[in-house]
Amino acid sequence: MLTRIISAAAGIAILALVLVFHSTIVLPIAVAAMIAIMLYELLRAVKLHTCIPILAAVELCGISMPLIYSKYYVQSIVDYVEDSVNTVSINGDVTMISFAVTLAAAFVIFLTWLKKHNEIRYEQVFFAIAVMILVPQAMTTMVRIERYSPDNGLFLLIMGLCGAWIADTGAYFTGVAIGKHKLCPEISPKKTIEGFVGGLVITGLVFVGAFALYVNKLAKTEIEIAYVSYIAIFALGVICAVIGTIGDLSASLVKRQCGIKDYGKIMPGHGGLMDRFDSVLFVLPTFYAFVSLTGIVE
Repeated sequence: MLTRIISAAAGIAILALVLVFHSTIVLPIAVAAMIAIMLYELLRAVKLHTCIPILAAVELCGISMPLIYSKYYVQSIVDYVEDSVNTVSINGDVTMISFAVTLAAAFVIFLTWLKKHNEIRYEQVFFAIAVMILVPQAMTTMVRIERYSPDNGLFLLIMGLCGAWIADTGAYFTGVAIGKHKLCPEISPKKTIEGFVGGLVITGLVFVGAFALYVNKLAKTEIEIAYVSYIAIFALGVICAVIGTIGDLSASLVKRQCGIKDYGKIMPGHGGLMDRFDSVLFVLPTFYAFVSLTGIVE
């Protein structure tokens, strides 16, 4: 237990340090580092980490995504001041650059498969391609959320992360207190239906409380914020909790089918980064889509 607490405290301290410098290049670099570790852990789970060409292609593709987006963001701000039309052009350019990098990496993976077809199975190949797309795009959403609003980006990023982690914490304590009926005993024996429901409600309430406090704070400043529907905010918290649980269970299922207990050992007592960020991979894109489509915070 002590090891878990110390490990968690160290992780929180590092995350807090990154968030302090959220508006600088520190955030994209930190996200790139997390992507690199998570991709390595996933490739190791399917025994592809020793295949250097595939490992290099997946890692380089993954690391490049937050850096490409960050460069686009800085340039778009400059061009917005000079010529708003060019901003749209840059948006299209970054999409094409990301697509080209991903396509090149996939090409390397398929070439390696052709060369080593007696050693590498198609399940491994398509798993590598899937995580090469999912993990970088999902984790880069951290940068997208923070850059979404110059005034409110940090708050939104923190809430996006909370959408994944509060649900897990709420479900754990609710499950310990009143949990009796197993949710998915063959995948995650400790999860209960009562804990799951508790996680939904707690996340929704925390979202409402956090947004209420933040809006009240902004009301005392000159920063504008769109009209906030607290019913929508509660629904967003519940949705994030549901999506996060699906992400957690999916990652657990991969571990079980690969015959491993944890994805890594970078966080003693907790496992690897994938063990901590599995639900984040699903929650952050959902949170970003909701905020972007509804414009609840500008």
